[in-house]
Amino acid sequence: MAQIKPRTLSGFMELLPQRQVQFDRMVDILRKTYSLYGFTPLDTPAIEASEVLLAKGGGETEKQIYRFTKGDSDLSLRFDLTVPLAKYVALHAGELTFPFRRFQIGKVYRGERAQRGRFREFYQADIDVIGDGSLDIINEAEIPSIIYKTFTALGLKRFQIRVNDRKVLNGLFQLLGLKEQAGDVMRTIDKLEKIGPDKVKELLTGEFAVPAATADQLLELLTTADPMAALESLKGKNELFDQGVEELSTVVRHMSAFGVPAENYKVDLTIARGLDYYTGTVYETAMLDHPEIGSICSGGRYDDLAGYYTNKKLPGVGISIGLTRLFFVLEDQKYLNDDLVTAPADALVLPMTEDLSPAIALATRFREAGIRTQLYTENKKFKQKIGYADKLGIPYVVFLGEDEVKEGKAAVKDMVSGEQVSQSIDEAIARIQAGLQARASGTPIRDKE
Repeated sequence: MAQIKPRTLSGFMELLPQRQVQFDRMVDILRKTYSLYGFTPLDTPAIEASEVLLAKGGGETEKQIYRFTKGDSDLSLRFDLTVPLAKYVALHAGELTFPFRRFQIGKVYRGERAQRGRFREFYQADIDVIGDGSLDIINEAEIPSIIYKTFTALGLKRFQIRVNDRKVLNGLFQLLGLKEQAGDVMRTIDKLEKIGPDKVKELLTGEFAVPAATADQLLELLTTADPMAALESLKGKNELFDQGVEELSTVVRHMSAFGVPAENYKVDLTIARGLDYYTGTVYETAMLDHPEIGSICSGGRYDDLAGYYTNKKLPGVGISIGLTRLFFVLEDQKYLNDDLVTAPADALVLPMTEDLSPAIALATRFREAGIRTQLYTENKKFKQKIGYADKLGIPYVVFLGEDEVKEGKAAVKDMVSGEQVSQSIDEAIARIQAGLQARASGTPIRDKE
């Protein structure tokens, strides 16, 4: 039989055990943080009917979606977690309690060109608050605090949440006579940080016929050092603009009460978010020491989540973290904390007697005490047994010989310090538990001060 060379498809991330533990630890922190704010977990199918996922149709989504047929069924892999949420809420609206607060962490699929840091299969971690007919602005003010809590729990410190409001931008475009080009202008200014003001002006004046003086006025406002003061000076000239400024002011006013330090957020009028369905507050989060990475968490307010599936008005606000990409970036930039225990076990019990019963009983005692324990019974040399624990990074090795069995003791070796102590089973358990607690005090990410 001819052997097939094993390979992983391009654009699909496959982690070795240590990294998988680190990734899963980040997922656990996200779950705990989202639950802290009263979000309920949700899981939706990875495969949906194509007509459901492509209700909006056209554009890059249809080009990149994985679509296939099974019998008479036209099926697709989910492109993101937002469209499945829209279907879910429309389908179950009569059974849900609103506002509906859900989080979802799951894989999505995009058939785009795989390249460094961009994947075809990747995890997204989303939260959304969905209202029934209306949704108070305070929900939009709370979102930055969830972003802040999430990233600080992971261990990031030097990050900034950038906030804007689409009504401000759309009202501003109307004031400047750019209503007809609003979509093109918005997508262009969203590139301001990447390509700079000169290139943005060139695109505005060259491709979209924006007068040079108007482009200068727009860019001056977007890059001002005191955006809220600049916005206040323009109030009273456009109703949509005034509404946006009031919403943005409300969000900013409640930031500190929600626990977001001033150094971790700012109003940034260049934040537009490319997707058309955002209608109010928008967010992007950047690592201050790596602006080239772009946003690591983004989202915003939308007024019609499920319009393609129901006549019921279901406004919402949400954010999404591209978790696989974020993990790749953190590993690439040496941010992952390798001091945390990533071994599959806390202790390895090595039987030193022919009768395995005492070792089995000891492993059971350890597990009942909450210590993750492996029982090693392979017929290997002693050096290989120790090497097994060392390669996996197991913190403690426990030897159980004839003397230990007779005395009701165990010889416990700390694999980091090399110290080995013979002690009672209760003492061994207490020692291991204390050592594990000390080693578990860090965060998955080790950020710069």
